[in-house]
Amino acid sequence: MASTIRVLSVASELFPLVKTGGLADVAGALPAALRGHDVEVASLLPLYPAIEPHLKRTTLEHRFDEFFGGPARILSARITDTEIFLLDAPHLFARPGNPYTDATGKDWPDNGVRFAALSRAGASIGQGLLKRFTPDIVHCHDWQAGLVPAYLRYDGGPRPKTVMTVHNLAFQGQFAPSLLTKIGLPATSYVYDGVEYYGTVGFLKAGLQMADRITTVSPTYAAEIREPNGGMGLDGVLNARSRDLSGIINGIDTDVWNPATDAALAATFSAADPASRALNKAALQKRLGIDQRPDALVIGIVSRLSWQKGLDLVLEAMPAFIQNGCQLVVLGAGDVELENGFRNAARIHPDAVACHFGYDEALAHQIQAGSDAILVPSRFEPCGLTQLCALRYGAVPVVARVGGLADTVIDANEMALMNGVATGVQFRPVIVDALADAIGKTAALFRQKRVWNRIQANGLATDVSWSGPAQRYAALYRSLVATG
Repeated sequence: MASTIRVLSVASELFPLVKTGGLADVAGALPAALRGHDVEVASLLPLYPAIEPHLKRTTLEHRFDEFFGGPARILSARITDTEIFLLDAPHLFARPGNPYTDATGKDWPDNGVRFAALSRAGASIGQGLLKRFTPDIVHCHDWQAGLVPAYLRYDGGPRPKTVMTVHNLAFQGQFAPSLLTKIGLPATSYVYDGVEYYGTVGFLKAGLQMADRITTVSPTYAAEIREPNGGMGLDGVLNARSRDLSGIINGIDTDVWNPATDAALAATFSAADPASRALNKAALQKRLGIDQRPDALVIGIVSRLSWQKGLDLVLEAMPAFIQNGCQLVVLGAGDVELENGFRNAARIHPDAVACHFGYDEALAHQIQAGSDAILVPSRFEPCGLTQLCALRYGAVPVVARVGGLADTVIDANEMALMNGVATGVQFRPVIVDALADAIGKTAALFRQKRVWNRIQANGLATDVSWSGPAQRYAALYRSLVATG
């Protein structure tokens, strides 16, 4: 039998403890999925105030008298049968707001120091700081953990293998060169093949430059980020590392996202018996105050409201929704102008458009279960989890043909419909006219109940679990360990 591989996962957020986006879902679900592959994962993240209510018992693992400007500790705890290490540094993390911004939405001015500290702690654990858990591999997630490979390189000596996963290349972590003196990296690291990046200290660039392997969260996105338009300044680094770059599609936690047991729903249902979806549709329409019309095509959006997510195109395409008899329900928060735009659309069309601004996990589940279709019109999307949840809950995904959306949804083109394999609707280019055409196509398919039911059934039968992705991550880890 294969020996157990120990992995330290370093991330800035982790579901169910703290979440601002899909990174938390991935970091939270992957450790459990890997257990069946002889991979033992412990996760390291900062101890934010929001995490403390989740902790029943902690154990002191290590104490720092001085750590990036103050005393700190590493604590351990178990959450949903997974070991968690917590960097308890109150001077860095005991503050209001989300992990990255204050209550007004502004980035904390010391984010460079804060997440350098997280990376330093991850590198130290990788080097054997905690005798009872010395990992074979440190798996670094996004820019907040990007300096782990840098610390390991410039410390010298034996070190574990490293994997750098890009969840969204748009967020890179760039800081002034003066940061180097504060975070304990040598001046010699400020070079192109080190941490220097267009005159800044680049956290993500450092991880991409120095990790043993690079992954991102879909094969199509792995190709897109090697092109100038998708690479966002890092395409040169990624092309130089192309042999070490791969794309592994995310999964979702199918226990959390299970329509047969979901307590948030008005009525549970399954792939074998989806009839109760109609009850969820009626309940959603009632809760959000739109007309309770069983024949209306209800299109749901669960998203951050931003340019990346293409939500401005939805506002421009509003006539197409109304002309096709659709109802639009929106859950999310973000750009003020977009929030105001959707608020205005709901005022003009109160029977057909409803919005809820903010984060509401229960409502997200209800929208997946009660909508006929889920719209994801992103201009770029590394993987996307919303469309995976839609497939799991029998809502037909309508998606831009980019990144992980292209990899996970089978377009209802003529051949796919003829062979009965379609799971959704794709559109490209990501412009308002193409989106409007996709809405018209979706409405036409919805009126063909036999065809629609087949598309819906195909989605419900799709495996969106972590089973396949976990197998690929385990194979990646073993290949790294085998190189010695």
